Amino acid sequence: MEAHIADELPEGKNWQFEPKWDGFRCLAFRDGSSVELKAKSGKSLTRYFPDIAAALLRVPIGEFVFDGELAIPIGGALSFDALQLRLHPAESRVRKLANETPAIYILFDLLLEPGNQSLVDLPLTVRRTALEKTFGLLRREGSFRLSSYSRDRREALRWLRAAGGALDGVIAKQLDAPYSSGERTMLKIKRLRTADCVVGGFRYAQKERQVGSLLLGLYNDEGKLDHVGFTSGIAESERPKLTKMLEKLRKPPGFTGNAPGGPSRWSTERSAEWEPLAPKLVAEVRYDHLSSGRFRHGTKFLRWRPDKAPRQCTFEQFRKSRPQLARSLLQS
Repeated sequence: MEAHIADELPEGKNWQFEPKWDGFRCLAFRDGSSVELKAKSGKSLTRYFPDIAAALLRVPIGEFVFDGELAIPIGGALSFDALQLRLHPAESRVRKLANETPAIYILFDLLLEPGNQSLVDLPLTVRRTALEKTFGLLRREGSFRLSSYSRDRREALRWLRAAGGALDGVIAKQLDAPYSSGERTMLKIKRLRTADCVVGGFRYAQKERQVGSLLLGLYNDEGKLDHVGFTSGIAESERPKLTKMLEKLRKPPGFTGNAPGGPSRWSTERSAEWEPLAPKLVAEVRYDHLSSGRFRHGTKFLRWRPDKAPRQCTFEQFRKSRPQLARSLLQS
């Protein structure tokens, strides 16, 4: 079941609100001695999470299908980077990581309950009750968590205000809705925030000698400028003038800390194709998620900030979500 992106939480009494966790969405299937973990794309995740597969085989239930989120808690928070590391071709490496940083499976829906009874056509309220009952059989396994929910919009707003880190937003589901696989019947609401960043470089567009995207940076605790992401969507009418302005500011190294093209999960074939700039320009951008010192997705350029000194653009402007709230929304 998929979700539409919404700007705000829906009104009315027919909604259930759930935290949107920062992990891998995953369906877990068990049929006797066979277990399968599947991503939203339909690809198998079983070999990458042998710890969860083994835990699912240990529970005293012969058949089930859960919907949930794979996550890896590290230092009181959920680490998306640790999840990405699991997607490694070497089985030995995956098993080593599973031992060092074991995953958890956060449950929020039950599609097939013990006794091989399908629940997909039943309302969410019925499925949730069945999930809570079934979770009682899994509690002894430390690999599972039950995600909280609320039917109080005010509480969901409190979650949304604290989003960031482990919480990636809020999901809204209709109480009387069946589980409609492949359909966008849920709502996904994220907290959009703004940040002031130094423009440490730029990339040309692929087919023309005009600016395609701006490379963003923030000063770290050592006073070095780290590359944190990019922003594009520059209006066509502004590209010629902006390109000329940027070309006049070209000056290496651009980024004095982490730079584009370094080894990371964001690297692409074009990662090294960028022009360094003197740290003169400050841009205000809108973003939805910051993870491990990087914007998870591309940001939206809002405006230039000539009133702000580049050295003021540090990581201090980000207020982390309250980890105690995230922990309280997971029942073990």
